[in-house]
Amino acid sequence: MEAISVSMLMGLAMAMASLLIIRVSGQDSPVDHFSGGHYSQQMRKMKALKTSLLRRDSVSLPPSSAAAPSPSGTPRLYLVTSYGADPTGVADSTEAILGALSDAFKGPSDGVLMEGIANLGGARIDLEGGSYLISRPLRFPATGAGNIMIHGGTLKASDNFPADGYLIDLSSSSSNQKKENNQTTVADQLISSSSTYNYEFISLRDLMLDSNYRGGGIAVINSLRTTIDNCYIAHFNTTGILIQGGHETLVHSSFLGQHITAGGDPGERSFSGTAINIVGNDNAITDVVIYSAAVGVMVSGQANTLSGVHCYNKATGFGGTGIYLKLPSLTQTRIVNCYLDYTGIVAEDPVQLHISSSFFLGDAYIVFKSINGVARGVSVVGNMFSGSGKGVEIVQLDQKNGPFKEIDQVVVDGNNVNGMKVRATVGRDSTQGNGTSWSIDFNPILLFPNHIRHVQYSLLTTAGSSFPLHALRNVSGNRVVIESNVAVPASVFVTVDQ
Repeated sequence: MEAISVSMLMGLAMAMASLLIIRVSGQDSPVDHFSGGHYSQQMRKMKALKTSLLRRDSVSLPPSSAAAPSPSGTPRLYLVTSYGADPTGVADSTEAILGALSDAFKGPSDGVLMEGIANLGGARIDLEGGSYLISRPLRFPATGAGNIMIHGGTLKASDNFPADGYLIDLSSSSSNQKKENNQTTVADQLISSSSTYNYEFISLRDLMLDSNYRGGGIAVINSLRTTIDNCYIAHFNTTGILIQGGHETLVHSSFLGQHITAGGDPGERSFSGTAINIVGNDNAITDVVIYSAAVGVMVSGQANTLSGVHCYNKATGFGGTGIYLKLPSLTQTRIVNCYLDYTGIVAEDPVQLHISSSFFLGDAYIVFKSINGVARGVSVVGNMFSGSGKGVEIVQLDQKNGPFKEIDQVVVDGNNVNGMKVRATVGRDSTQGNGTSWSIDFNPILLFPNHIRHVQYSLLTTAGSSFPLHALRNVSGNRVVIESNVAVPASVFVTVDQ
């Protein structure tokens, strides 16, 4: 072996020596040319020689030259079946999956994400396409960690699963502050948001969660930058996904429903629960289908975005709500490009609410519900409404708790309507007559009663040489009255704004 190695080295040295002969025959001779041809040609020969020396089939390398293992020693992939989980869904797999989670959290760390959040380096809990029976919530074993994924399988609640539990629970035992039926106060949110985050960059992907009518699907409590992607969450009787406190949870490309149906279910009147409950700020729900629940999305936080959400969870006529905005005077919600399918939107004291480019089908409509009588900074523009011709108004007021008194920068306009009754904050109309008074009633179109802030009008007369004096005389009760000092035949055009 030594003889072969020495001969190879001697041959290589001779070859290199022959290539390194330099011409020095003249002052102008280039020193960057090798003997026997142009520099580029010689370089190609050298590269060919190097390639032939490094070819595996030319020289057999000893075993000690094999590639070294990765610095972390082993991949951060945790197969739940190797911990004893039963992929057939017959035996209880709770302890096995919790064991995989525990080991993942004890694994090597690549520094930190947010302060106090260890970076687990992209560790993956792989469900391997199996279906697993769970008897209690899969609560993460410790706080202060992130960059970990659970993916690729089905989790099903057992018959003795806690009725108030969640199959996957991103909360620590010290921060277990979940409150259902939206009983969380604004103070609760502020406390939760200001405390230390439990987790960061947790990904839940490619999962089916069957709650077996025992509690909910996923709880994300006071966590940062969580992703729920391509998940199918069914048979919950509390909440499909609860997002409380924390920051920037993204839910997209997912399906949620209490009962698995495709619409027109005979038991639709008995649907219950909430598909997604957002009790926090700065979250986004995109490209999500909610097919059965009493409430599709409940929002009681600020600066949240809903885009591409299709709600056909329960017909409005049966008492269901597609999207419920329950944070009076602090709405700050954007609803764009959504599909409200026989179920509508309710907003309590809306302040900074934007609804646009959405489709309301089957007499679905929007309700502004007065709590303290505030509506400010609201835009309902560029939507489509399609109904049954029964005269259902596209935007309605619920003033059981008192009338709206603070109305400012509310724009409901530019919506196209078929088979429903238009409501708007902008009205345009005209009238004709021969006399001294012209009146237009805007009550059939204006949203707020007895509330006209701005009027523009023009009077066009055909009275020859007559030049009447005219003025706006009254706007009370959403009726505009124009009067002139002499009788003339005229057309009056009026635009009003609330």
